[in-house]
Amino acid sequence: MRSKTLALVAAGLGVSLAITACGANQANPGTGGGGQSQAPAGDGIKVGVILPETATSARWEGFDKPMIEEAMRAEGLVADVQNAQGDVQKFTTLADSMISQGVKVLVIASINSEVGSAVAAKAKARGIPTIDYDRLNLGGSSDYYVSFDNVKVGELQGKGLSDALADKKGAQVIMIEGAPTDNNATLFTKGQKNVLQPKYDSGDLKLVREQAIDGWDNQKGGTTFEQILTANGGKVDGVVAANDGLAGAVINVLRKNGLNGKVPVTGQDATPDGLMAILRGDQYMTVFKPIKAEAEATAKLAAALAKGDTAGADAIAKQTSDDPTGKRQVKSVLLEPVLVTKDNVKTVVDEGYVPAKDICGGDLAQVCAQLGIS
Repeated sequence: MRSKTLALVAAGLGVSLAITACGANQANPGTGGGGQSQAPAGDGIKVGVILPETATSARWEGFDKPMIEEAMRAEGLVADVQNAQGDVQKFTTLADSMISQGVKVLVIASINSEVGSAVAAKAKARGIPTIDYDRLNLGGSSDYYVSFDNVKVGELQGKGLSDALADKKGAQVIMIEGAPTDNNATLFTKGQKNVLQPKYDSGDLKLVREQAIDGWDNQKGGTTFEQILTANGGKVDGVVAANDGLAGAVINVLRKNGLNGKVPVTGQDATPDGLMAILRGDQYMTVFKPIKAEAEATAKLAAALAKGDTAGADAIAKQTSDDPTGKRQVKSVLLEPVLVTKDNVKTVVDEGYVPAKDICGGDLAQVCAQLGIS
């Protein structure tokens, strides 16, 4: 997988990183549509977008949905954005409805590769092009994929933990990974290992245990971490948590054991909860993924494909991603993630993803003032 800097990709796409606040920053399980997709009103070219869930991350409804809708409007498209709420059957039902309504392009952020690939195949049979959004469907048939460089995401997590434990030779590390059915989770782990495995091999760090968590289930992640911690005699020096939701579950366990703030924990998605945990010192870092750039790249691709302009789409998706299951290379847009620690939380606020008021209240007011976050 090849990656370029966000600046280069954004320049090539005409994507602006001057972000405006999206308004909602927390997932709302009550939104995202019912079991039947209702096409939005309007005479523009309609594009169907299916998001995966709201239970494990606030990003899908808080960030992706409004930013996709805005980006599609800017391209003269009408987006029907629905959320499957983690239900595979609902995901399929939404797709069937959108296909029957005649959307010109279908954007798929799948729950797993099986359902994503099945939906893409149905769309292809009806002549509807599909774009894999954020997660590549292994063994699928989508010709295009838009995401972040997910190996790089893992490398940033590995670097964050390595930096935090630089002065503690032999530090004991527990790794709590994402769903094994999510190709992104596999790529995150690969990136983490690119950085951490040499340190495990040399003895600079000691891997206690690595465990994937089905469905990115935060509660299960916390329970699993607690079991590993107990089995290791209550000892841990650092934790790789694959996203902010799992990090929060880990931190709850650390707090019960009087270890929060003493054990660095990684994360991902720069959620308000994750950023507050960083400001408090309970979480060491997160990975900021400018989702507006991802939404805009997807909208540009959708606009080209809706017009049958594959040459134009190819000019946007200049990178490739490996699908080892399908034994193919998928034309891709791979954006650059950013490592965020306490020192640069301000960046996420300044770019409009999280309003200062959402993270700077109460006990964090003074910390925010010291860091210039307002």
